[in-house]
Amino acid sequence: QVQLVESGGGLVQPGGSLRLSCAASGIPFSINAMGWYRQAPGKQRELVARITGGDSTNYSDSVKGRFTISRDNAKNTVYLQMNSLKPDDTAVYYCNADLTTYYQGIPRGTYAYWGQGTQVTVSS
Repeated sequence: QVQLVESGGGLVQPGGSLRLSCAASGIPFSINAMGWYRQAPGKQRELVARITGGDSTNYSDSVKGRFTISRDNAKNTVYLQMNSLKPDDTAVYYCNADLTTYYQGIPRGTYAYWGQGTQVTVSS
């Protein structure tokens, strides 16, 4: 099994910043891509930002220029730096990882994993 553990959510005023972290651990794996999604009340889950194993990134139009995704390969951790936060950014943020898992050095398959979610609230 693979676990994704998120941290860093909270309450922040408009214009403020937060940094989310997501650490992957468990059975042997390699990371194909990791990303952040969010889901606001009454809305569908949407992609916020994604980073591939080759460090290619993409962002939703609503966060471009304000959010930055990065990763620490040694720690199997992905970060989301969120600046200039707006009330519309309020949502539960979920970490997602696209991983290839291994058994005795042999690839078993590629699977998608999700974190438990962390609440981000932007309000004055």
